[in-house]
Amino acid sequence: KKDFIRSFLCVFMKRQLLMLLMSMMGVTIFAQKEVTVNAGTIVPLRVTNTVAAANVKIGDKVLFTVSRDINITGITAIPYGTSVSGRVTLAKKSSWWGTKGRLSVNITEILMPNGIVIPLENGNVNIQGTNRTVLSVCLFPFIWPACFICGSKAELQAGYEIQANVASNTKLIVE
Repeated sequence: KKDFIRSFLCVFMKRQLLMLLMSMMGVTIFAQKEVTVNAGTIVPLRVTNTVAAANVKIGDKVLFTVSRDINITGITAIPYGTSVSGRVTLAKKSSWWGTKGRLSVNITEILMPNGIVIPLENGNVNIQGTNRTVLSVCLFPFIWPACFICGSKAELQAGYEIQANVASNTKLIVE
């Protein structure tokens, strides 16, 4: 008799647990909403770390974060702090004869935590140092070490803000 009661309780508890799990899955399915991020939506971005042209090469990643929530019809589609990476497209350090440093970074997409990619456009950052070539050339006939005068460095400072635009309508599933 005790074995019958134990087996009955075991089956009963398994069914209750299964029903509880299924109801929780149903709640999470209904809690998810689909939103469309329209083309042209402005996405503000902030550079995470300082990047100097002298320390990177073409193709290196530069990390950005979304600097404020992007809300669509009251739903946060792209949350604050979402990681975004850009690629270095030009990196020239400053050099002799007053040549300035130059740094360019291109941001083309946001990779959401759930794997959805949001394409971006107009996400280009171009930083240039100050050119001192004229100073170097003019001083050289009088002071020979003037050829060693360098232009200023190109640095993308941490916290620098840029805006990019969503390139095409993108559907997201958010919770």
